[in-house]
Amino acid sequence: MISTILLQAATGGGMMQFLPMILIVVVFYFFMIRPQMKKQKEHKKYIEEIGVNSRVVTTAGIHGRIVEVSEKTFLVDVGSGVKIRFDKSAISLEASKALNQEKTA
Repeated sequence: MISTILLQAATGGGMMQFLPMILIVVVFYFFMIRPQMKKQKEHKKYIEEIGVNSRVVTTAGIHGRIVEVSEKTFLVDVGSGVKIRFDKSAISLEASKALNQEKTA
């Protein structure tokens, strides 16, 4: 009788040791991993939607207008006939959206 009570107490105590670690993982997921995944999905959707004549800003801060779209790159006119080819991942979502909202306002 006493040995079963001690065994149950020891087993429950073992789970209580892992509870803080489990809570840390859950908090880390909801505050770090999930928002990053959402942001990546939003960026991918934005890149698929933009096309020729869209005004964009790159992650390096270069402003321009898209003149050609290929599978993995954009050809961006940065002014005075200068065109630079950028990888699609080099387009900044936040800066490009801010630029386009500023233009319409």
